[in-house]
Amino acid sequence: MRKIVFALPVFFFIMVAACNNEADTKTGNSQTGKADSLEKEVLAGHDVAMPKSMKIPALQKETKLLIDSISKLPAKAREAAAPYKAKLESLLRDLSYADMAMNKWMDEFKFDSAKDNIEERIKYLTEEKDKVEKVKEAVLGSLSEADSLLKAKF
Repeated sequence: MRKIVFALPVFFFIMVAACNNEADTKTGNSQTGKADSLEKEVLAGHDVAMPKSMKIPALQKETKLLIDSISKLPAKAREAAAPYKAKLESLLRDLSYADMAMNKWMDEFKFDSAKDNIEERIKYLTEEKDKVEKVKEAVLGSLSEADSLLKAKF
């Protein structure tokens, strides 16, 4: 009987320890899953923005050519085209910002950042997700603006 009484607390301790360990494993897996999900979202944002950003240099060149062409017009035509020129200059700034933002994000993004610390990795990937979303918006927005302005011409 003494052996059973002594064995019960030991058995109870082992069961509690096993349950706590299982909970930690589930939490760890949950955290790992969250990090994996964030990583996929960051890469998805990049995969949308990056190929589109490849169009930016050609659009910048076309925009600059149009601005230069307007500057060479006779005074009256230049005056009439002034609102369009202002829109083109704004577009050029937006395209330049989108290009710079994409390049900066890619230069600064560290794929393996905090691989050994899941909490830090989740924090890092959350911040990077926000950054890449802003970059994606800048790229897509400037391309949309370019599409409407460069087709319109004057």
